[in-house]
Amino acid sequence: MEKDKIIELEKRIKEIEKRNKKVEGDKAWETCTLRKVLILVMTYIFAVLYTSLADTTNPFLGAVVPCAGFFLSTQSINLIKKWWINKRG
Repeated sequence: MEKDKIIELEKRIKEIEKRNKKVEGDKAWETCTLRKVLILVMTYIFAVLYTSLADTTNPFLGAVVPCAGFFLSTQSINLIKKWWINKRG
């Protein structure tokens, strides 16, 4: 019985350590320079594409650029995040 409790505790500790590692990686990703640069570059690319296709004299329409660029960058950045966290250790 005592051995079962020890095995269960070891299992729970490993799960907690795994979760902590993920949380630490996510926190580090949120503040890393690579993430900020990627968002900047992806927003810039979207803005260039958008302004080359549309007349941006309407400020309400022009305001779509940073919003859409940010949204698209955060949606497509997940693969790079996983790679970065794995590389980080």
